[in-house]
This record gives sequence, C-alpha cells and structure tokens, in this order.
Amino acid sequence: MRIRFHFRWIPFVVMLLLVALGISLAQWQQRRGDEKIARAARLEAGNQAAPLALTAVPLLPADAQAIEYRRVTVTGRFLPAWTVYLDNRPYKGQAGFHVLTPFQIDGSRMHVLVAQGWLPRNNAERTRIPDYATPTGTVTISGIARLNAGHVMELGTAPPLAPHAIVQNADIGQLAQASSLALQSFLIEQTVAPVDLTAPPAASALPVRDWPAPDLGADKHRGYAFQWYALALMAFLFFVFTGFRRANKQP
Repeated sequence: MRIRFHFRWIPFVVMLLLVALGISLAQWQQRRGDEKIARAARLEAGNQAAPLALTAVPLLPADAQAIEYRRVTVTGRFLPAWTVYLDNRPYKGQAGFHVLTPFQIDGSRMHVLVAQGWLPRNNAERTRIPDYATPTGTVTISGIARLNAGHVMELGTAPPLAPHAIVQNADIGQLAQASSLALQSFLIEQTVAPVDLTAPPAASALPVRDWPAPDLGADKHRGYAFQWYALALMAFLFFVFTGFRRANKQP
C-alpha cells in the first residue's frame, strides 16, 4: 500500500509560526535560567569573600557588576536632605517604604546610595513617613552591593525626583542628575547598624533591614523552556499526522 502525504500551505505556515514561536520562547526562558544560575554563583561567591572596603575611587559599570552581592563596608556620612522613599515595598504582608539615602564617602566628593531599610506605611495618612533617625556625623556602615533597588510596576509618568519624594522607583542615574551628586553606579543594602566614629549614637528607631533574597528560581525557567519546546514539537507532529491522515483517507 502506498503512503501519501497531503500538503496544504496554510497549515504549513501556521505550523512554522508555532514552531518558531515555541523555540524562541524556550530559548528566552533558557537564557533567563542561565542568568539566574550566574546570579546564584555571584551571590555564593559574595557571601564567601571578605568584605570589600569602598574608597573614594569611582568604579566603572563593569566593576560594579563584578561586586554585586559582595559584602562591603564604607566610612562617611549620610546626606538625609536627599532621602527618597520607595513606595509599594511590603514586608510580611504590611505596606511600607524602602528608605534610600545618599552617603558621602569619607575624604571625597563621591557618594554611594544606601538603602537604610524598610519603614511601615501609615494607612490613614499614606504620605506620612514614620519617625526614624538617620545617623549624623562620620559612621561606618556595612551591607550588600546591589546594582539597583528593584523595580515595581508603575502606571503613568513618574514624577521628577526631589528631596524626600515618595516614588515607585528610583534609578541611580536619575537621582544623581536630580541631586547633582556624584554617585557610584550601585547601591548598598545596609545590613547592620552603623558605628559612630565621633560619638555614641542616640537611641532611636531604625528601619527594618530584613532584605528579600534575590529570585534564583532557575528550575522554573527550565520548566517553562521544556513546555515551549513541547509546544513546537506538538505543532510539527500535528501537521505531519494530519497531512498523512487526510491523504490516506482520500479514495
């Protein structure tokens, strides 16, 4: 018995589109997984490495990426006049803000942005910031280097950055331009209370410094990649199966 195949252009084109879409999305998911594997490796290396002491020398963007997730220490003073608050940063189910404050590195005009921690939001008065104290004078702080403060969905046009502004997102470059401060191209997520080098610190409320761990779910992206590859294969097999079926049903 002769086996025939019934070729049709429209199903063929649809099959090619589905195969191309499936392979493209699968490869994208694979790249996302590889990025998270590399991020996990940097995080592990940063945890094991000795703390890096920051100095007045500005780092290149490539250097900033190399020290992401490294433990760092820096001595200088906070500039609370240019503190900004990131809204929609919940902590354990409670709405709140992340506090970002420029920090002038000792002996220079170079600054680094410091995420001091989390503060709860007043649900009755949304724009009211809880009382907290930013240390004065020369202090030494420790934390983890991050390339940015994270990003949340934002509708509409973002307002210009200004001192003590409540915003959804704050880009380091935009903050440097708005404040006219020389900022390193990364920030520090502060992890411990600062050490005051000039006087004992006054007792005051401190922001919560329980930072969320970075998303390292590489296996999730591998699973998505498998699903997209399966879709591409199913589209191809369906085209081949229906082509043989239609041809062999004809008299």
